[in-house]
Amino acid sequence: MLNNATIGTAADTVSIERGKVLFESTKLGKSGKSCATCHPGGKKLEWAGTFDDEKLEEITNRCIQKALQGQPLKEGSDDLKSLTMYLKTFAGPN
Repeated sequence: MLNNATIGTAADTVSIERGKVLFESTKLGKSGKSCATCHPGGKKLEWAGTFDDEKLEEITNRCIQKALQGQPLKEGSDDLKSLTMYLKTFAGPN
């Protein structure tokens, strides 16, 4: 479920939607898993809002490499930005 407080402009929504597609995709790695396999419905991602974008991108790429057995997304890429924006929609209350 998207946290409405996180959704900003229409451009952000497009990026968040792209992030959701990536989150649910098994194509980020060779393991046959997606981010959603380990985090269905954003489970255990409430902490995502506590990190700045750079750190969250680093953590995201580490999960892609280790859990999904994939190549990290390129730093600064639209896909990495979109995925981290989507992860932040799961952030719990501050």
